[in-house]
Amino acid sequence: MALKATQAALAAEHAAVYGYGVVGGRIGDDRLQEARDGYAAHRARRDALARTVRDLGGTPEGAAPAYALPFAVPDAAAAVRLAAELENRVAAVYADLVRAADGALRREAAGALREAAVRAVRWRGSGVAFPGLTERATTPSPTLGVPSASASAGEL
Repeated sequence: MALKATQAALAAEHAAVYGYGVVGGRIGDDRLQEARDGYAAHRARRDALARTVRDLGGTPEGAAPAYALPFAVPDAAAAVRLAAELENRVAAVYADLVRAADGALRREAAGALREAAVRAVRWRGSGVAFPGLTERATTPSPTLGVPSASASAGEL
């Protein structure tokens, strides 16, 4: 279970890196550094997860060539919404990893969940009671499904 959840977190980080590329291309100058910081954080998490997958005996899954965005991102306001959505989705996958892992991996996943929740609050301007879990209370549409250990890598 830990390997499957780690692979799902890796897939989510691949998608977040892609998504932050879109955010960076549309975000206003006033929040560009925040987008760069998010991009760098997700790249670092992605690379660490690839090492963890290898440590668990697996082969890290690569990034998809492209990802379907949950909505059009024509301007800075939409880029802010996308960044918040990316963080919400990453938090949900890390919540799965927290449940599946133990020891150091569980602590790392909890830290990643916390970081994603903080970034989501910064982008959105408000928080949720249980980051990574409240998203599951809503019924997602097929294109906006929250990634989980069973989600495909091509979904953001």
